[in-house]
Amino acid sequence: MAQTEYVQAALAGFDPGAGGVDPALPLYATTFVVVDLETTGGAPDGGGITEVGAVKVRGGEELGVLATLVNPGVPIPPFITVLTGITQAMLLPAPPIEQVLPSFLEFISDAVLVAHNAPYDVGFLKAACAKHGYRWPNPRVLDTAALARRVLTRDEVPNRKLGTLAAYFRTATQPTHRALDDAKATVDVLHGLIARLAGHRVDTVGDAIEFARAVTPTQRRKRHLAEGLPKAPGVYIFRAADDRPLYVGTSVDIATRVRSYFTAAEKRARISEMLAAAERVEAVECAHSLEAEVRELRLIGAHAPPYNRRSKFPERVVWLKLTDGPYPRLSVVRGISPGDDAYLGPFSSRRAAELAAAGFHDAVPLRQCTHRLSLRTVTPACALAELGRCPAPCEHRITPEEYDLRAAAPFRTATTSDPQPVVDALLARIEVLSRDQRYEEAAVVRSRLVAVLRAAVRMQRLTALTGIAELAAARPAARGGWELALVRHGRLAGAGVSPPGVHPRPTITAIRATAETVPPGHGPIPRASAEETERILSWLERPETRLVEVSSGWASPVAGAARFRDLLSKAEGAASHQVSTERS
Repeated sequence: MAQTEYVQAALAGFDPGAGGVDPALPLYATTFVVVDLETTGGAPDGGGITEVGAVKVRGGEELGVLATLVNPGVPIPPFITVLTGITQAMLLPAPPIEQVLPSFLEFISDAVLVAHNAPYDVGFLKAACAKHGYRWPNPRVLDTAALARRVLTRDEVPNRKLGTLAAYFRTATQPTHRALDDAKATVDVLHGLIARLAGHRVDTVGDAIEFARAVTPTQRRKRHLAEGLPKAPGVYIFRAADDRPLYVGTSVDIATRVRSYFTAAEKRARISEMLAAAERVEAVECAHSLEAEVRELRLIGAHAPPYNRRSKFPERVVWLKLTDGPYPRLSVVRGISPGDDAYLGPFSSRRAAELAAAGFHDAVPLRQCTHRLSLRTVTPACALAELGRCPAPCEHRITPEEYDLRAAAPFRTATTSDPQPVVDALLARIEVLSRDQRYEEAAVVRSRLVAVLRAAVRMQRLTALTGIAELAAARPAARGGWELALVRHGRLAGAGVSPPGVHPRPTITAIRATAETVPPGHGPIPRASAEETERILSWLERPETRLVEVSSGWASPVAGAARFRDLLSKAEGAASHQVSTERS
């Protein structure tokens, strides 16, 4: 076995992560590097390798061989010498692993790495790269042992050891516990296994790698559903035999994403159930990722697919509204009307709305009773009035004007502009409770503060965008040109991509001409779901996005709720820490 001369300087500037293998490459056209290591038997800690053997093949033809002994820098255990025949004297003149790695990394570039029980060999190689400062190129790896478990039955071979498989496939070289011999034997085993894959409709390297993993029979049987899909951004819909949408998803590469549902990486039980019922996959190509995300939300909201967990019922939101009358109170309602002018929301659940209401009740003297009060008739006061937590408008102890000033006006101000009075009142209450060591009660008030601030920040952020009749924005596309979006009252009305090297103005004009007509409406989400408008906001707020045209000013209140974002983050962090501490 000849040794290769390892000269680290010969690979100056080599980037081991620059290469890669397309998973769609046919097996016959794929370059494989079959590798085997001999080690001292310890754990993969960056050393311990005593021999490296690697054979490069493509289409059944041998392209190259790399083989060398390696000085591990430590004594070899006697049982390793008995097993492999490698002695300490043989290793003394051999190069250390840090001198072997550069040539080895160059040898495996742009190839699929193959090994028998690959996690063992790859673990040693990755650890050695990490220890000596080389970046592991993270090649695609095919494990012949795992592949044999999928291809061969117990009736054919009693086990999947290399020696057993070599005898079964009658390899030209028999494994001898020496790296090069074992690598050559693994080459013949690999070719024998590839010949068996044709009967399983596995003909690409990506399919072979996934086939070697624990893919369910349903995934294997339904894998054809991923064929013929576009490699473009958009939405994909899994449909049942009766054409019902089962699941809706989005991706910047539909083909790749759908293919992942039929791999071992997909382990969700509900998705396995969905795949069993699916009969076809429908793809809807989109201009860019924002349009895909919005279409996904709309499709989920329209069809409520049974296997989607989120965004299924966008209309199921609640609001915290100030009622009409001389002594208004807070009420949780399903919707708001054009006549409503004091409200907060939308909330995703009634519990969240009630938590925010409790925060306002802690901060301002809003009445909590549900009686319909009259300016003429007196109603008996409740216990809250006796405790000093209600100004008792029911007994006319406060005038409607004073009640509005002290109780109702702070709510209106907090929701539309400045929540400072409410925040100060809640922080003061938290401080008093903490000083009295009533920490659990302080935590409750803190959660109410979080609910108030979170809702106020969200509503003011939504209102700032949905009040704009039309907004055009652009973001650089990954392959040149511009991703374009036309937004009307917080709803995506049109989308497109301008070609590279072409001014985007004609494309914007074309988008505007065919865009959806979106009339104005009432509230912070007049014409779209809150989730859709928030997706648009996230896209618009990215540093690389540029505003092209805006029909009116896009602004938030100077003294608005957004200035309390740092306080909100701290309060949310404290709450999360408390929950994790309690669970542990």
